[in-house]
Amino acid sequence: MINYDDFDALTFDCYGTLIDWESGILSGLKVALGSGIETESDAQLLARFAHHEHAAEVPYKNYREVLGLTSRMLAGELGLEISPEQEAQFGASVLDWPAFPDSHDALASLQKRYKLVVITNCDDDLFAASAARLGITFDEVITAAQVGSYKPNIENFHFAHEKIQRTLGISKDRILHVAQSLFHDHAPAKSIGMTTVHIKRRGNGAAPQASAAPDAVFADMKSFAESVTEF
Repeated sequence: MINYDDFDALTFDCYGTLIDWESGILSGLKVALGSGIETESDAQLLARFAHHEHAAEVPYKNYREVLGLTSRMLAGELGLEISPEQEAQFGASVLDWPAFPDSHDALASLQKRYKLVVITNCDDDLFAASAARLGITFDEVITAAQVGSYKPNIENFHFAHEKIQRTLGISKDRILHVAQSLFHDHAPAKSIGMTTVHIKRRGNGAAPQASAAPDAVFADMKSFAESVTEF
């Protein structure tokens, strides 16, 4: 059982935890690729996306390019043609990805008790649009663009901890990590001794399969925030 008084800051993954990236991904793919993917189920599309996105992130490129390349690889796998304009359209689709309905209120409640930090696999400008949708001013933001790599690369966590120590004066042992993805977040965070909370909104979906043992599991941000508030 987590003692929430042991922490001064909460670090969050954004996409999948606070922003509904699966709905956004599916909508963006259907707009970019149209009728060519009508025979694919949502689960099949998300699994293909997960595989190709991870491959597209190495070597590092900005997230718009990652998404564009992911859509090209996915289209190629299905024998479809995709234009540079369609790739760019999907690359910019992050701007339209919706926030989960409970994210704002949960974050606002948690911010009364903790410093809130995002560690996200995204570009600064794209995350700024997502932050506006969430309606929250985070105390610190760490993006893949700042680090030059994507989670699950452990350097993203080391970079975040150093920045949080420097700017907020909070050490790693006083940080609780909250995320949906076992692959991108829980596995690397647990490997360096972090305490983590799993927001298990869905299955793996748009992330590759992974094994990890989070310290607590909640169905959504609302139930997590309520548990912390009641503690």
